Amino acid sequence: MPAAPAFPGGAAPPNVASMAPIPTPPAEPQDSPDRYVGLAAEAAERQARDHGWSTVRSLPPGAMITMEYLAGRLNLEVEEGVVTRSWKG
Repeated sequence: MPAAPAFPGGAAPPNVASMAPIPTPPAEPQDSPDRYVGLAAEAAERQARDHGWSTVRSLPPGAMITMEYLAGRLNLEVEEGVVTRSWKG
């Protein structure tokens, strides 16, 4: 029977039982993104943080952004200083 491949430095292979648990994402605020549409950008950002959003991102219309979902993040599309669209993630 062939020997198992050696790990660097002669270390033993990792033990699956000792791996870290899968993290639980934080709960999102119980807040509707629609409530920020029509507000001045600065007021919307301040209110969003006060309502528990951990990250508030203001973006110009048509901005290129990554599509990964980040729990607790609120995106605000801002045109001429006013929120025109708002969504989670």
